[in-house]
Amino acid sequence: MSSPLSDQKLAALLDRLHAQSDKQLAEIDEYCVSLEQKDAFDWCVFNDDMHQFFADKMVALDRDKAEFCYQLCRALGASRVVEAGTSFGVSTLYLAAAIRDNQAEEGLVIATEWDPGKAEIARGNFREAGLSEYIDLREGDLRQTLRNLGGSIDFMLVDIWEVAKPALELVSPYLRTGAIVVCDNTTVDRGEYDDYFEFVKDPVNRFRTMTLPFQGGFELTVRI
Repeated sequence: MSSPLSDQKLAALLDRLHAQSDKQLAEIDEYCVSLEQKDAFDWCVFNDDMHQFFADKMVALDRDKAEFCYQLCRALGASRVVEAGTSFGVSTLYLAAAIRDNQAEEGLVIATEWDPGKAEIARGNFREAGLSEYIDLREGDLRQTLRNLGGSIDFMLVDIWEVAKPALELVSPYLRTGAIVVCDNTTVDRGEYDDYFEFVKDPVNRFRTMTLPFQGGFELTVRI
């Protein structure tokens, strides 16, 4: 059984991308604190200034969470995965590596990214890792790009807070029994996920959920 880090080419790329992301954390934290000090600020409404600031920020999933996603996809034998919030494609590489290592016939990560600049960089990272064939990166508003998934989904990563609930709502009909959905920062940013939690806790949607003790919180939800 392989892991993404046993692929030396991929491991080197991931080391570089995680290091790049880590260097941006202090600047992002400072910016976020300044935003929260403003009156009537709403994290769910991105304005032009926020889009401009985050345009070159990776905001990558933490390495331990990304490796956990890889392990979950391997354990599931996942062949079809959805990622909401691709950014520069760091977590996408872990998901695609799991699909590759599962040797899934016609395996695919359906990823989505709103920012064209980030999507272009992500595609470059996919090519460098040799994983492009396992990734369908859909560019645009995920409320449109996730409307047609073409079949059953085994695993979903939600790494975008402002449209987390719409993303899950669109993917939900495709989730097979036993499928897993993980969502980042559900403790530290709990207030931004109120509608998301309402959705997963509604019995009609057939989920069981729990918050894992990763930094910032990491929600693990299972379709039952």
